[in-house]
Amino acid sequence: MAHHVLLLGGHGKIAQHLTPLLLRRSWQVTSIIRNPDQVSAVEKLSADSGGGGGKLTVLVRSLEDIKSEAQAQLLIDEVKPDYVVWSAGAGGKGGLERTYAIDRDAATHFIHAAAADPSVTRFLMVSYLGSRHSKPAWWSEETWQAAVKVNKQVLPTYFQAKVAADYTLYEVAKKRESFAGICLRPGTLSDEPAGPVELGKTKLSTGKVSRESVARVADLLLANKDVKSAWVDMLDGDEKIADAVERVVKEGVDASEGEKIGV
Repeated sequence: MAHHVLLLGGHGKIAQHLTPLLLRRSWQVTSIIRNPDQVSAVEKLSADSGGGGGKLTVLVRSLEDIKSEAQAQLLIDEVKPDYVVWSAGAGGKGGLERTYAIDRDAATHFIHAAAADPSVTRFLMVSYLGSRHSKPAWWSEETWQAAVKVNKQVLPTYFQAKVAADYTLYEVAKKRESFAGICLRPGTLSDEPAGPVELGKTKLSTGKVSRESVARVADLLLANKDVKSAWVDMLDGDEKIADAVERVVKEGVDASEGEKIGV
């Protein structure tokens, strides 16, 4: 079955790896970017798909201008997707206000709008590994403290923005049976080629992972007919990507376990 993906943050490096993969499935992709100077670069991704038959549309919109669920819904109504991918972010530019405006507020508005739209059945959020308030049972205290240090001392604004969006996706997805809210949570991103991964519940809270691997996992999660709402943590590892995704979906692995969401 062909799907139509609304890809928010289409000029980002993960999104640029993901777009050709989706097009190879003969899916339609509407890629949202902020800068009109980037249109040609994103349009060229269609050629990278190897003629898979998918259609790529590039729209220039500022996610920073999305101030309400209604505004997010207008874009969803315009595009008419059935899947939504959030791979956008302020990228540390513009200070605290811009990070909250994009990574927390705009993301949250799109989550609510997508979950309220019967035609949208999947929302994949690209977050990060340490985005959580509680120590998971499978992490050591040392590993947990490494995450706490990043969240409180290195990236406190980013942490507050991302964890708010992650919690929102978890909560709204639980309220709608026909809606899968997938939170993909990689470690420190690298530009290395795709390779084996550690997927689901990682042993550590820090470590590297290839952006291309993240894109491949996202593609396979979206395409898996049995995928359910879950937090899926990710680092470079030893398991083949396709095998890892199949295992995580089949076993219902969910790294949100132990997190007190909505309490």
